[in-house]
Amino acid sequence: MSSESALPQPPLPLRPEVAELEPSKIIALWQQGFGRDDLIPLWVGEGDLTTPQVICDAAARALRDGHTFYTHKRGWPELLDALDAYHGRLHGVRPGHDRLSLTSAGMNGIQLILQAILRAGDEMIALTPVWPNALSAAQIHGGVIRDVPLAKRADGGFTLDIEALQAAIGPKTRAIFMASPSNPTGWTAREDDLRAVIDLCRKHGVWLIADEVYHRFVYDRPQPASAPSVLPLIDPEDPVIVVNSFSKTWAMTGWRLAWLVHPPSLAPVFDSLIEFNTSGAPAFLQAGALTALRDGEDFANEMIQRCAAGRELVVQRLGAMRRVMLARPEGAFYAFFKVEGVTDSLAYAQEVLERTGVGLAPGSAFGAAGEGHLRLCFASSTDRLSAAMDRLASLLDD
Repeated sequence: MSSESALPQPPLPLRPEVAELEPSKIIALWQQGFGRDDLIPLWVGEGDLTTPQVICDAAARALRDGHTFYTHKRGWPELLDALDAYHGRLHGVRPGHDRLSLTSAGMNGIQLILQAILRAGDEMIALTPVWPNALSAAQIHGGVIRDVPLAKRADGGFTLDIEALQAAIGPKTRAIFMASPSNPTGWTAREDDLRAVIDLCRKHGVWLIADEVYHRFVYDRPQPASAPSVLPLIDPEDPVIVVNSFSKTWAMTGWRLAWLVHPPSLAPVFDSLIEFNTSGAPAFLQAGALTALRDGEDFANEMIQRCAAGRELVVQRLGAMRRVMLARPEGAFYAFFKVEGVTDSLAYAQEVLERTGVGLAPGSAFGAAGEGHLRLCFASSTDRLSAAMDRLASLLDD
């Protein structure tokens, strides 16, 4: 009996958009590596630092103080104040409460956006390679994904092809999904790129979903710094929604807290959608998030410096291996590299895991434009990354 036929079947048919969802290739590898004592896991988007104690203490104190009840659906007013000030420091734009909504994870925020704007049969354009979960979310809602691959540079890096993006917009296009800095490529849009995309959305009446989750992870500049953002370039009622998260900057991946910056007219819409989805993020977690914004800047700088050191190590060592083509990533915390002779990145990532114990993500998990590549997360200690490089050299530098 095949493994597919052995899978349990639901008692009644499911919606085809759900029944036909492809399982995550990254999670498949993750499961393959469970139980290995020698595993060096560099496949998922998180580092090896735990959440700072001051943030954990704030959440624990809120629990002890009885913050265990329902609260404001779009976030504590104090937390929205802190987010407003945070954007003012980084981008020179203070969006105000009516443009901010706290969500239970970035993925929840994307789901809320799609619930608000996407109809069955609508098309969402995605600049690929890109984090696959956002595209699967659109498919769950009956949306159709149209890939627009980032153009490849001679050095193996990526750049925006604005002509290809414009050509992909059609009568069914409802939204463009753009991640900058990009997971997995590290591509980071310039201000001119952002202006061009915003102008396309205005011209064609298309929503821009701007994933800025990795906004702090830019290098070679004084801190505090941020990647170019759409926020200083738009009017409040432009068709632009920004997704951001506490996960990466403050090592809070397991907390599942994020926020949206949206047109003021969408505040009551997200208020209702949050009610019908989660009723709002837990109050005690919001206390931790508030502390991250107020007292977490030193840790954020430490996290970025740690990733900068990891980037240098990986670019020097991995980039020097004979079979590897790797451009220096401009942002985020991933090396997205091409391996000579590899045409099936999933099979090759499985081979790498089996032979070296290093967990990498297959490029095909991020769309067809990622095939032939592997993704390595360098948000780890240089000791761990050095050990991984030693092992990978046996395969990639032979």
